[in-house]
Amino acid sequence: MAAAQPTGRRVVVFGLGGTIAMTRAESGGVVPALSAEQLVAAVPGLADTGITVEVEDFRRVPGASLTFGDLATLGEAITARLARGGVDGVVVTQGTDTIEETAYFLDLHHAAPQPLVVTGAMRNPTLAGADGPANVLAAVLTAADPTAAHQGCLVVLADEIHAARRVRKTHTTSGATFQSPNGGPLGVITESRPILLNRLTHRTLIPTTSTAPDKRVGLLTITLDDDPTVIEAITDRVDGLVVAAMGVGHVPAKLVPLLGDAAARIPVVLASRAGAGTTLRSTYAFPGSERDLLDRGLIPAGFLDPLKARILLHRLLTAEADHTTISAAFHTAGGHGDHHTWPWPTTSAENPTDAQS
Repeated sequence: MAAAQPTGRRVVVFGLGGTIAMTRAESGGVVPALSAEQLVAAVPGLADTGITVEVEDFRRVPGASLTFGDLATLGEAITARLARGGVDGVVVTQGTDTIEETAYFLDLHHAAPQPLVVTGAMRNPTLAGADGPANVLAAVLTAADPTAAHQGCLVVLADEIHAARRVRKTHTTSGATFQSPNGGPLGVITESRPILLNRLTHRTLIPTTSTAPDKRVGLLTITLDDDPTVIEAITDRVDGLVVAAMGVGHVPAKLVPLLGDAAARIPVVLASRAGAGTTLRSTYAFPGSERDLLDRGLIPAGFLDPLKARILLHRLLTAEADHTTISAAFHTAGGHGDHHTWPWPTTSAENPTDAQS
């Protein structure tokens, strides 16, 4: 087992809580209580890998209670620890409720070459077949392996390696809940080694600022015969809006004027509620179609699902990006633009020293 993994590697594990760190409460049910040190100590076979593991007991909260502030602070802590040197990778353990969002948040700011791996558990430690220890072991193995370098933030569960920008939680309780509908997993864990079957070609990073303003971004899912009242109520109270539209980017015709008016005041991103595939640009032309909405100023999300689109829009607004910059960023991140069109310098994942303008 140890022979398959390079020895002398060092990984830092930041614990945030979640199901993976939960124990039974006196009142019934489970709550996050295990420290990061306790979590790591309970992983069978970890000591045999030859990997040195540091732990940071960062938070002990459910995944649903994490905030943008928590993640910004976590990102700063990770950057600071990597800057001190002697670390080959980082693992974050947290609740699975928000992994698909937190991982993408971290990915947009993780510029270091070392792998940043997020993991969790679907079955808490009090249950038979708890998956937390196996997921932590797989995450540590991935974070320590040079194969995973320059791929940004990864999500590792059930022995699969996913890109943060693609992964989604697709089932409420299944251990195989994390899937990447658009592109599939990057790789797998086999015989205690991460194997990447395909690689990301570039990284999209957003500059951080120490004086970042607080921004509010709403997410509105459009439904059959939807009521305009909800749009009227939200658009004056947010700095940006993501619309999870039907199909390839369609809404009821009666909502079009309101969305057009909103897009004239704030960035409004058009995503699909379908769960996979891309929003279109010019196929349909009826009132409420994607073509109609884009002509009214909405920004297409492309392959980004609504949750990812909200994260990206929030980070862009926090970076004080203007409408042109936001549109260009979604063009690239949504999969419809070459990475050279990203508003800031990007780094090739195949040749990480090759900065593009």
